[in-house]
Amino acid sequence: MDDMKEKRLREMAERSWSRGIPCYTDFLGLSEQTVLKRIRPGLSQPEILLYGGVEGCERVMAGFGIPEGETARFPIACLRITPDGMRFAPEMNHRDVLGALMSLGFERSLLGDIILREKEAWVFCTERIAEYICDGLTSVRRTAVTTSRVDAPPAGELFRTQRETVQVASERMDALVAHVFRLSRGNAQSLFAAGRIFLDGTECPRTDAEPREGQIISVRGMGRFRYIGAESKSRKGKTNTVIERYI
Repeated sequence: MDDMKEKRLREMAERSWSRGIPCYTDFLGLSEQTVLKRIRPGLSQPEILLYGGVEGCERVMAGFGIPEGETARFPIACLRITPDGMRFAPEMNHRDVLGALMSLGFERSLLGDIILREKEAWVFCTERIAEYICDGLTSVRRTAVTTSRVDAPPAGELFRTQRETVQVASERMDALVAHVFRLSRGNAQSLFAAGRIFLDGTECPRTDAEPREGQIISVRGMGRFRYIGAESKSRKGKTNTVIERYI
């Protein structure tokens, strides 16, 4: 599978370089971003920009031949999903919104991050499917909704975090993942072997790796958190470690 991803990315980079035109991928998940970062030094096109709609998105497009800072050129649309009866509507969750979008027949690669705020959702998608979603997405689970295109999500903090302190025997990746997601150490370690752990968007196979302050640890299918650092030692010698969980 990684070979196919690598071949596709190399072909796109070469097309952009040889024709002198910008080329864009669809939205890349963390495993695809890992492949791109691994092969990037050897690509013919040196100008590669990653962008998902706003700063901080986990799912991003790669723009080949796009100079740094020119994010406005990306073919990304932002959609707002609002319940028709806002007052009595339940809060949306990520799974229900994604399920509603996928039921329209789209591949996951055409959809970027989903941002939930109170009873509304904002979704990034490729330009070519934006109008179809606006016309076709009329309900999320059993809630009637209206979907419209907007210039951008609301101003302010989009990716909210909740500060927590976890107590670990060491600041190894497997210990942090186990405590943050309430897993046994063995179950946490199996996630590394399955390729589900990412550090700053790059797959991390090492259970004994120690993150640096500010790095983001993502567990595919479970969530992500930012490592802030060690705060103090407990009486039993464990480390009180501060993290910021994305909520």
